[in-house]
Amino acid sequence: MASNLMHRLPAAVAALLLAGLALAASGPDRAYQEELAKWRTKADASLTRERGWLSMVSRDELGPGTWTIGSAPDSHIVLPKALSPAHLGTITAGGDKARLTLAKGQTMRPVDNPDDTEPFTSRDLVTGGTRVEWVTSGRLSLQFVKREDGKIVVRAADRDSPRRRSFAGRVWFSPTAEFKVPARFVARAEGATIPIANVRGEISYEKVAGTLEFTVNGQKMSLDALDDDRALFIIFRDATSNASITYPSGRFLAVEKPRDGGAWTIDFNRAYNPPCAFSAYTTCPLPPPQNWLKGEISAGEKYAGRKS
Repeated sequence: MASNLMHRLPAAVAALLLAGLALAASGPDRAYQEELAKWRTKADASLTRERGWLSMVSRDELGPGTWTIGSAPDSHIVLPKALSPAHLGTITAGGDKARLTLAKGQTMRPVDNPDDTEPFTSRDLVTGGTRVEWVTSGRLSLQFVKREDGKIVVRAADRDSPRRRSFAGRVWFSPTAEFKVPARFVARAEGATIPIANVRGEISYEKVAGTLEFTVNGQKMSLDALDDDRALFIIFRDATSNASITYPSGRFLAVEKPRDGGAWTIDFNRAYNPPCAFSAYTTCPLPPPQNWLKGEISAGEKYAGRKS
């Protein structure tokens, strides 16, 4: 589920850094802190990878038809001059795919399949189902995604993006034991869904696995959780959700499903910001009203402000 949302977005996950996690007397033990630091480090990697969110430079939606792409100002999709010739080619959208036809002298190559890396001048791109296709040339990469309404989303990425090169890392609260708490899981009926809005005001109905009930700092709380294979995916906000503390629109949290009848645990030290906190070129889901917590969850990722 989360992966599908992030494709529509497309999508990210998980966390970073902290070279100096101090051990407080009441804090988590050293083994936990080391594991959490590794988990958080992966979050930076998801942002700073070659085609991560910090490399995005544009996002365009295409309906059926033929569209020009290049750095020329009269192109339907205008790319930065440093990344593209004036006329890179055309994109013909329709059905479940989009065909990229490059201008004379231009070539690109696919990057998703190690067995399919030959340069091309014209190609039908995979835009249906859950697959997302990237093609690249030089600094430029293009991503093609099919939306549920049939439109084709084209994102452009710059491998030498200054934001990608200069990113200093996510900013986190120090981990604390009181924000890693036991939980009770109440399953929903098979096939149950809840409406999820995104930042564009669009509504989708997503499969809800159930509700997690727990207590933080003496306050009883609950969160609806979406099913995401081996984990539950939670979109929530709380009393810290404002521009000076945590991301105003809310944060994401993955909760691992216990094995062999084990107990459920929610670890808010792993709460992280959605891609929209870092890039204007994505479409993130928002927390449903029942996931607006009244208490403060001063754990997980803080908000340092978006630079694009």
